[in-house]
Parts: sequence; C-alpha cells; structure tokens
Amino acid sequence: MITVSPSTRITSSAPPDWRRLWRDAITDSRELLDLLDLGHLASRLPAADAGFALRVPHGFATRMRKGDASDPLLLQVLPQLAELDLVPGFVTDAVGDLASRETQGVLHKYQGRALLIASGSCAIHCRYCFRRHFPYGDEIAASNQWRQALEQVAQDKSMNELILSGGDPLALATHKLEELSRGLADLPHVIRLRIHTRLPVVLPERIDGSFVEWLSALPLQKVVVLHANHANEFDPAVDAACASLRDAGATLLNQSVLLRGINDTTDALVALSERMFAAGVLPYYLHQLDRVRGAAHFEVADDKAQTLIEDMRSRLPGYLVPKLVREVAGDPSKRPL
Repeated sequence: MITVSPSTRITSSAPPDWRRLWRDAITDSRELLDLLDLGHLASRLPAADAGFALRVPHGFATRMRKGDASDPLLLQVLPQLAELDLVPGFVTDAVGDLASRETQGVLHKYQGRALLIASGSCAIHCRYCFRRHFPYGDEIAASNQWRQALEQVAQDKSMNELILSGGDPLALATHKLEELSRGLADLPHVIRLRIHTRLPVVLPERIDGSFVEWLSALPLQKVVVLHANHANEFDPAVDAACASLRDAGATLLNQSVLLRGINDTTDALVALSERMFAAGVLPYYLHQLDRVRGAAHFEVADDKAQTLIEDMRSRLPGYLVPKLVREVAGDPSKRPL
C-alpha cells in the first residue's frame, strides 16, 4: 500500500525559486549521461539532438536510476538516433492542430471547449511530444494580454470550458495568468478552466504560494490535468504540489502516453495508477502515441494496448483504469480503443 501524508503541503518557508530551477535545467545530453554514469553512451547520440533540444530539470533527473540505460524517465527525454528515421504515417502535425485554428493561439476541436496555446515553452522536452514541430512563434494566446483569444471565445456562447495548453501554460508567470482571470470576468458563459500541465510533476516548485493564491481565487470550476507516464516520476515534492492544487479547489486528473520500453507492461501501468492515486490524482486517459515525426520508435501496437487495459481491469478497481484513446484529426472527440 502506497501512502502519502495528508499533511504534505507546499509551505512558504523559502521554497526554491522555480524560475531559477527552470533556467538551471540540463540542456546538454552528454552532461545528463555523465550525471547518470552513462557517459559511454554519448557516441550513440544524434547530432544536434535530432533537431529537438534536450531540456530536463535537475530535480527530474535525480529520479532517474544511475547506470541504467533503460531507465523509464531517461528514455522519455534522451535524444535517440531513431528520431532521424522517416517513417510513413509519422508527420509534423499529427493531430491536425493547424486545421483547427480559429485565431492566434486558439484551437477549436470539440464542442463547448476552446484550447488556448498559452505558451510555447516547457520545463522538460519529451521526445514523443506531438507538438515538437508546432509553430509556437505565431500561436501564443497570451500575447497582448490574451485579448485576441478572449475576443474569439466571447463570440461563441457555446464555449463553457477553456483549456490551457502549450507548451506548458504554467511556464507563464503568475501575473500573466492573472491577466487571463481579468478577461474571464467578462465571459459569464465560461464556467470551467482546465489546465494541462507537466510542471507539477517535472518542476513541482512551480506550484508556489502566489500560484496557489491565484488558483484558489478563481470563481470557476478548476481541473488540472497532469502528465505522468511512470510511477517513478512521483516523489514527495510532487505529492506536495498535488496536495496544494487540491487545496486550491482543483480536481486532479492524469493523462499518460503509452510508450514502448517505458510503460508498456501491466506492472508499470498498475504501479502508475496506484502511485498517482496515492498522490490524490485520478487516471484519465492512456493515449496511443500521436504519430508525430521522430517518435515512431515509441509506438505500441493497438492489440497490445488493449490487452494491457484488460489486464489492468483484472487487477484494479475501475476508477484506477484510464480510458485507452487515440486522437484522430477531425473526430468530434478522442476515439476510444
């Protein structure tokens, strides 16, 4: 039984500045390998990180196992020569983001929901990222105090939920999120704010006092969708960040990506569900890989994915079994598998 102390909370006793920790992230693949006593693998790295820069916060790197080239956290972030392979069906816009664009930084795929590309930055660069080729320079909803994005949402009264995505929306300073709050005051048809973020997992220091104050004060239903793929991503700092988010009134969900060699076993997926629930987070989606160029080596066959879910159902209560889905461009929802 995994337990997390209910008294674990982010406190105000001089926590580390998340912006400094962000700036100090590891950006050199060889440095990361050396830290893990894996320097002998440097010759296997692709040139120029395969066109997608490495970025890993030190705190996340400390959760990796030294001397283990198959560590499931390392494999999510380490550039691989396989990323250079051109595989049929793997494209730069895997889920049709650009076709769903309505205005700067606003995507409209599903009824009643607008997705705002809040930021183009992430604290960690996951090698399977479906937006690794996205033109963020032209598509940031937070530009000009969110004005263009909010004007677009104001015109469609069917929009009752705003989804902040990116990049990572929590890459923004809290004062930029406060600008959004002021704009939302003029949109009474928006009743729910959903934040998709990896930061509470990879850089939990981001959930600091000022952010918690902002989130607590929001007069909206609040959902925070985390992204963790393996139980080893959780540690006491992540538990504390999750507790603080719950204290602020947020419902916590998690979505994962099924990744070959990382979490494609029943044991790994069961451990992830148990560990996240111990931190107060419910499983939401288990995504089949978005077929983005450079990520084909992570793909798991559909029949294996379905077997894994069936095995999870035999070992877990239903509320700890995520929905197995794929995103298909043009579909009105995620497609269940």
